[in-house]
Formats: sequence, structure tokens, C-alpha cells
Amino acid sequence: MISKQYFKALDSLISQTMNKYGIYFLRYSVGVIFVWFGILKTIGISPAQDLVANTVYWFDNKIGFVKFLGCWEVIIGITMCCKPLIRVSIFLLFMQMPGTFLPLILLPEVCFTNLPIGLTLEGQYIIKNLIIISSALVIGGTVQNQNSSKNKQCNCRRCL
Repeated sequence: MISKQYFKALDSLISQTMNKYGIYFLRYSVGVIFVWFGILKTIGISPAQDLVANTVYWFDNKIGFVKFLGCWEVIIGITMCCKPLIRVSIFLLFMQMPGTFLPLILLPEVCFTNLPIGLTLEGQYIIKNLIIISSALVIGGTVQNQNSSKNKQCNCRRCL
């Protein structure tokens, strides 16, 4: 029979591994999502293209705006993956995020099946940005202390 101590040790190992690598997976995941979605917008095959274009009705060149937004997203993704540029990424991301929620206000017929909680696929696509915002907060919270807290525990090259 497997002992309780074995499970505690296994749980501790799993928790330490998640703590050690989780922020890296989170940062690169957010980066990949932004690069991928941004490229789709720049080459004109994003499923969100019509939603974005219809939301920014005041722009004369809506497709140009979508391509600009795609470039912006690619920059967010690339800077998220480059450790010295994380602050730039967080800044650009938080500049963009309010606009991602505009369709909920300007195009409720596209985002909701039943107001206020029944979401269409487009509405779900928008609401998932709450996870991206939360991820950015977690990633941003590591920027200032990423070296100082690790140096107390480890002297490897990566932590110095």
C-alpha cells in the first residue's frame, strides 16, 4: 500500500514543478495566442475580422484598422515572449483590452442570444479576454521581482 508520505512528497514535487514552470508556460501561451490571432488579422483570414470591422464603424478604412490591430497583436505576442520587453507587452495589451469589449455594448445582437447572460460564439470569444487580462496581471506581477526572489533560493545562471 502506498503511504500518505509518498502522496505528500508527490504532491510537493508536482506543486514545485508547476510553480517553477507555470509562469513560463503562461507567458509563452499568451504570446503565441497574440501572434497567431494577430497574423490571422493581418492576412485577412481572422474569424473575428467582421466583428472588429463592424465594431469600429467610425473608421473609413475598417480593413486597414483590422490589419493595424493584427500588427499590434503580433507586437504584443513577440514582446510577451522576450523577457526584457514584458512591460511593453503588458502596456500594449492593457491599451487594447478595453476595445475588445466594445462589441458587447455596440453590437449586443451579435454577442448575446439572451441578454445579459446568453452568449453567442462571438460573445464567448470576447468574454475569454478576462482570462487574458488575468494572465497579464500574473505575468506583470513577476516582472519586478523575477530575479530578486529567485536569487535567494538559487544561484544558477538562469536566476542570476
